[in-house]
Amino acid sequence: MITPAFDLSQDPEFLILSIRVPYTRTSEFDLYIEGTDFKFFAKPYFLRLSLPGRIVEDGREKAKFDIDKGLVTLRVPKETSGEHFEGLQMLTSLLAPKGSRSAKPLIEDLSAGGGEGAEDEDEEDFDWQVEQEVYKESSEEELGALQKYGFGNQRCGVFARLQEELSDVTDVKNPEGTTAAERRQGRLHAEASAFSPDHYLADLFEDDEIKGLLKFRPWWEKPSPSTEQEEEEAAASFTDDEKEQLRKFTNRSYLLDKTSRRQVWLGLVDVLLAYCYEARSTEGEHNVESPWTIRKLSGTLCWLETYSSLQDVLVSFGRRVLCYPLYRHFAMASAAVRDTTKILQSGRAGVLRCLLDIHRVFRENDPAYILNDLYITDYCVWIQRVKSKKMSALAVTLQKASLRKKDLELELEELEEAATMVAEEEEEEEEEEEEEEGAASDCAPISHSDSGGASSDSSSSSDSSDESEESEAEEQSCTESNEGGGEGRASKDNPPQPQPVSAASPIPQEPTSTPSSASQGSSLLIQELGERVAEELRISQDSGANSGAADATSRSRSTGGTLLEPSPRRNPLLIVGALEDRDESDVVGTDGF
Repeated sequence: MITPAFDLSQDPEFLILSIRVPYTRTSEFDLYIEGTDFKFFAKPYFLRLSLPGRIVEDGREKAKFDIDKGLVTLRVPKETSGEHFEGLQMLTSLLAPKGSRSAKPLIEDLSAGGGEGAEDEDEEDFDWQVEQEVYKESSEEELGALQKYGFGNQRCGVFARLQEELSDVTDVKNPEGTTAAERRQGRLHAEASAFSPDHYLADLFEDDEIKGLLKFRPWWEKPSPSTEQEEEEAAASFTDDEKEQLRKFTNRSYLLDKTSRRQVWLGLVDVLLAYCYEARSTEGEHNVESPWTIRKLSGTLCWLETYSSLQDVLVSFGRRVLCYPLYRHFAMASAAVRDTTKILQSGRAGVLRCLLDIHRVFRENDPAYILNDLYITDYCVWIQRVKSKKMSALAVTLQKASLRKKDLELELEELEEAATMVAEEEEEEEEEEEEEEGAASDCAPISHSDSGGASSDSSSSSDSSDESEESEAEEQSCTESNEGGGEGRASKDNPPQPQPVSAASPIPQEPTSTPSSASQGSSLLIQELGERVAEELRISQDSGANSGAADATSRSRSTGGTLLEPSPRRNPLLIVGALEDRDESDVVGTDGF
């Protein structure tokens, strides 16, 4: 028989059942209604429900069949008008009669068994190079000696048959022979070895991307339901795939003592913390790393850990957040704690939705599906029967709990203080370097270039400018002394004549024009030559008084075109003496005056 897809809702007077039975005849279905028991049969479908409230068959019941959709909708009256049926969205808990117990043992053999036909079929692909060992069924005494793990510590012997998948599922090397205390010591040692101060400080000071993740608002950010009816409306948001998975689960009851029940609740918080971190780090979009992240952050799933207090759960989760995932920031751990509190406040529907999402993530990953068999499937079935007030009490306790950096025992505060001091020292050094560079650029008139040619050009131009300033000062002093000492003599002996002065040199230059005719006579030429001789002699006397300065400036003038010494040309007196034997035109043409 096939269990059909179904869904339940209610109003004050009726219980509404929607049952999908495609490819069946409308004339061939039977109903059985008595108290809390409901049965529906339409070949090949059979559905039996144990309802949370009583229904009656009094003639008001109605049925409608949509042939195109293959959907049967039944309206069955409630025995007590206005009664509210709780937990109608917990489909798995409705499939079995209330109070029934599963006949299957809680410890099941997960090995794949086969008959002779199966052995013959696999004989062709048998690998003769791999050593095989015959599996031997363990006795109850041997199983009792093995360490327990899984949901409520009710499983053992599972990893003895799954050695190849062991390293990809848990970090425990030998789950069957490792006690709970040894697992905890191994977990703490592994976390201390995996902690990277560099990674932590990098995420602490370069947290732009993490700030964006902290602003992400997942679906559980909505206000928590205040009544059971609002909880059911929130649960109605289950997708078709989630509802289908709920119908596939086998309903069972769990006999847990007080210690095991406490460990189950704490394990649930641990798993939800890991799920909330993963959902926030991926902004609600799972990726190929999601199974690894959820498993690695949960000590329950990764180390088969059993916790004794809520504070132990928070400390373990905080340490693992700072040791393993991509974003190792304490604020991400704190955000996951707040998210888990809100999920617990949303009631069973919100928690079940998260567990179904984890179940899907593990189901699609090999070999993480083993964790579904050990923990998640049982959590999905168990959570549907817990009381809402217990979940609310756990949410209040988690909300009051505090997780501090010093609780993680990773010396985070000392590490941050040292890193802050180093950062401040580096900033001070950078500021001092900038101030020194600024002061050097303000005080130094000469800029030192990296290029040798540029440096030499700038230095030569600077030297020449300095020498030019010195020569101008000396020239000005010489001019003043000449004007003060020889002003009277010059005015008596020779009247002042306008002198052609070059812009580049204070020494008179040769006239640019040649006399046009010999009628000007030698008198003008002699007069002009006499004036030049007197001037050059006066300059020579002044130059002798300042011979040191004149030597320096003469070298400078040799490059700039300005001289303070008499011209090295021939003595003009010799030219005057030779003019008596030559024509005036020959003299002018020869000497260029």
